[in-house]
Amino acid sequence: MAPDDPSIRIPIKDLRQEEGAQELATSPGMEPYLNFAMALMRGADPEPALEAIRQLPVERRYVWRVASALKWAFADFDVLSVSADKETISGEELDKVMDLLRFRPLQLCIFLKALLGVDDMQKIMVEAIKTAKQV
Repeated sequence: MAPDDPSIRIPIKDLRQEEGAQELATSPGMEPYLNFAMALMRGADPEPALEAIRQLPVERRYVWRVASALKWAFADFDVLSVSADKETISGEELDKVMDLLRFRPLQLCIFLKALLGVDDMQKIMVEAIKTAKQV
């Protein structure tokens, strides 16, 4: 690791997965993506794996899974319901909710960065923060 590399090395035995992550990662829909990752790790030509991904309809792609999960997560979003929960939830329950949410903003930023690039990710997130402050 280079002196200016902010990466942290974590032993594999110390890695933790969220509940359900293993099932999603090994689902048939992830096979083309796993083939791509394996080609990269082996130093093999990734083009055949990319071609398999290229042939997938958008509804079977990884980015669709993420985007549609967000759609369904926020389809009936309602600030009033969040406010009601905030008024009635215990501190311990709020901690459990926050454990689920803790890394989601970062994950969304990394997702957008990978999909659109740093500049567009930043534009989207800054605009979202500005709008949320006004609501």
